[in-house]
Amino acid sequence: MKQRSITSVVYVVVWLALCAMKWLVPDGWGSLGFDAVFCAISILGSLELLRALKGISYPQKIVTIAFCAVVVPLYVATQMTVNAGFIAVACCFCLYALVLAALNVFNHGTSTVKGTATCLFTMLYCGVLSVILSAVNHVAHNSTAAIITLFLIIMLTDSLAFIFGITFGKLAPLKLAPKLSPHKTVIGGVGGILGGMIGAVAAYFIYYGLGKVIGTPLVYDGSVHPAVVFMLMGLVTSVIAQIGDLFESAIKRECGIKDMGKLLPGHGGVLDRFDSMLFSAVVVLLGFTVIIA
Repeated sequence: MKQRSITSVVYVVVWLALCAMKWLVPDGWGSLGFDAVFCAISILGSLELLRALKGISYPQKIVTIAFCAVVVPLYVATQMTVNAGFIAVACCFCLYALVLAALNVFNHGTSTVKGTATCLFTMLYCGVLSVILSAVNHVAHNSTAAIITLFLIIMLTDSLAFIFGITFGKLAPLKLAPKLSPHKTVIGGVGGILGGMIGAVAAYFIYYGLGKVIGTPLVYDGSVHPAVVFMLMGLVTSVIAQIGDLFESAIKRECGIKDMGKLLPGHGGVLDRFDSMLFSAVVVLLGFTVIIA
């Protein structure tokens, strides 16, 4: 628990520093700090996942890791210059998929179809979802609000799910997914949803207050009060975050491992810490591109 707390404090300090950098450095260059973190998640996550999964040849691993290493920088470069980040990512994915297919043809003795499918899954899970994180970081309007919202929802979802589970777990012991994570309870899940909603509303008021001071108000033209929109986004995002966490548990269960890695003391590996965020980024991106602005 001590290690977990220390890691969490470091995590929050780094996050605050990156938020300050993003807000204060002009012309989008301040966003590159978060992009570097998301690129690291893509690379380190792919290493962890490929180590856990079996039946993958060495050449297949190299191709998969190479994709996860280049895809976030590729998105950022093309998005900031010609506003075509997702087109570049789609082309890159197809190119690397063709290379994997060629390996399956010309190195069929060791590069199996199952290994190819596993590599494609890794590219999507670690690489493309990390690109979605960078897309949240580069939305046309309210990108700082989007990053604050994403992180606060995840942090408060995890925190209140833990607190509710510890406090009320014995009174309401119904398990959320007993075959995947026997310690998670339904009441903990409810606490997580409440935490996600609180985190989203808090993100709105934090951004609203700082925006008043610095002069960067929220861009929003809807008829419903934005705090309500944020609260609903927090509800949906929290549910998806918990599904992402349980999905990671399913992978670990099938691989017969407890943690994906040991890089983050008290938390496990990169995927153990950021599994919820990878899934949640999709909801936050849609919320900030379709609904809020």
